[in-house]
Amino acid sequence: MISYLAGTILLKASDYIILSTGNVGYKVFLSAKTSEGLREGSEFTTFCHLYLRKDETLELYGLPSAEQLQLFSLLNDISGVGPKAALAMASLGSVTDFKKALAAQDSSFFAGIKGIGTKKVQKVILELTGKIDRMDKKAAPEDEDALTALVSLGIPRQKAKQALDSVDSALTTEERVGLALKLIRR
Repeated sequence: MISYLAGTILLKASDYIILSTGNVGYKVFLSAKTSEGLREGSEFTTFCHLYLRKDETLELYGLPSAEQLQLFSLLNDISGVGPKAALAMASLGSVTDFKKALAAQDSSFFAGIKGIGTKKVQKVILELTGKIDRMDKKAAPEDEDALTALVSLGIPRQKAKQALDSVDSALTTEERVGLALKLIRR
């Protein structure tokens, strides 16, 4: 799975870039905030989330830090929040900013995000409260790789997460996926 990319920007569009790394060009969706100031020909690094759409299309979503990648994953797991909305929300600020907005139940923090209305903002606030405090700041990209592998095999994301939480995190990604599959099939 692809969790991190570093390379040269070949093309910059309104909501994505083509990033060349190792003579391969990756289409990486970015938030407007992240893509501000980027220029074609410049070097760029990003933490990535590989998303498998229902039509089996793969999409890469890029975030500037591992912490924002974790936040993206939490947001993307909320029913009714897709990856593009999760990307826009994750780029609103740091995890600390999110914690403050959640503690204050500040729905204006999420204002202006396309496709996110008042009811969805309330749902996000409700579901993120508590989860964001437990967010492991040191989760490795391998955790996301294992989760993505299980989801690509047709396992629901929440069920895959529960299985991976029961498996030793010191194991390799392949070992974790194998053990998680055994737990799911019980």
